[in-house]
Amino acid sequence: MTVKTIDDLIADGVEGRHVLVRADLNVPLKDGEITDPGRIDASVPTLRRLSDAGARVIVAAHLGRPGGRVDPAFSLAPVAEALSERLDRWVPLASDVTGEDAHERANGLDDGDILLLENVRFDPRETSRDDAERLSFARELAALTADDGAFVSDGFGVVHRRQASVYDVATLLPHYAGGLVESELSVLRRVSGSPDRPYVVVLGGSKVSDKLAVIEALAPKVDHLVIGGGMCFTFLAARGYSVGTSLLQEDMVDTCRDLLERFGSVIVLPSDVVVAPEFSADAPATTVAVDAIPDDQSGLDIGPASVRAFGEILDGARTVFWNGPMGVFEFPAFAEGTRGVARAIIGATSDGAFSVVGGGDSAAAVRTLGLDEDGFSHISTGGGASLEFLEGKELPGIAVLENQEQRS
Repeated sequence: MTVKTIDDLIADGVEGRHVLVRADLNVPLKDGEITDPGRIDASVPTLRRLSDAGARVIVAAHLGRPGGRVDPAFSLAPVAEALSERLDRWVPLASDVTGEDAHERANGLDDGDILLLENVRFDPRETSRDDAERLSFARELAALTADDGAFVSDGFGVVHRRQASVYDVATLLPHYAGGLVESELSVLRRVSGSPDRPYVVVLGGSKVSDKLAVIEALAPKVDHLVIGGGMCFTFLAARGYSVGTSLLQEDMVDTCRDLLERFGSVIVLPSDVVVAPEFSADAPATTVAVDAIPDDQSGLDIGPASVRAFGEILDGARTVFWNGPMGVFEFPAFAEGTRGVARAIIGATSDGAFSVVGGGDSAAAVRTLGLDEDGFSHISTGGGASLEFLEGKELPGIAVLENQEQRS
């Protein structure tokens, strides 16, 4: 079925109407300061389009996991300030989610105004597994839009969640896909359909279990599946190597052995790693071959020979999907693996490859390491949603947009 888009909403007439937008503004904070504004920046175009078209915009979003209770540490106040700066207009923050202040502010909106609700996860019904509880919260959110409201789903990072502000509210209001969701889906369909070859997938991160489904889904489709990060040590153990004190999922070793037996022709593992005696930014770093990891050392990054080998594979790629850092990029001594692979992907992109950074820690690494974001074809805002899409799973927040009927 066809999903209606923000273009359809604007064509239908949006001036003077209340539009509830579910955005993904879940940005990392340190001491109350936003350390990576990527998701905020990605949300701005849809909000600006609606505002410029005269909509009265109400933004719903979450921050962190406050556990269904009000916690000032997870307030969206820093996000409201950042949105105000980027939109060049004041974006007030309601002091509650669907309470008196939210209603008063929503009722007082003029054409083009934008209001940010407080963290939707302050209400336990947002993430409840009880359908009736989620629906009751969704009805309160929908009530903020008065009688002529509409819903725009623009938080791609949450569309894989069956939550009140993502799924249930779309059953109550005329609903549309925002520009960000549209672009994310278009990109992922390109890499999951019939991508240009050679097609190279680079996976990192800590746990094999987190990436098992996507490995199973993609390994039969790719030319090379490059594996780094903490998860590589479980694969190395499956090959019979001792991995010292490196991160190891012992219960996944047999699974990795099976994957290597079935897809050994496409799976590429590191040949060397950077080890240290402890997990610390100032721990002394040593590069060793993967068959020579000391018993008292832990692998925290891939080594330079692995970076070169991975780079050679990427050099000839026409399509690249990358999800997960190659090491502990937050520590300078263990960031070169991630930096080197990212630069190789940028190089492939400049030579005409289509490259996608699959959100999450990979996107954070690009920004933390000061790499050129424009060097990639697309940087996703949704790590988990991207992976589940590539796994072939139905995303509830997308599926609900395909049904144009509303509950009474």
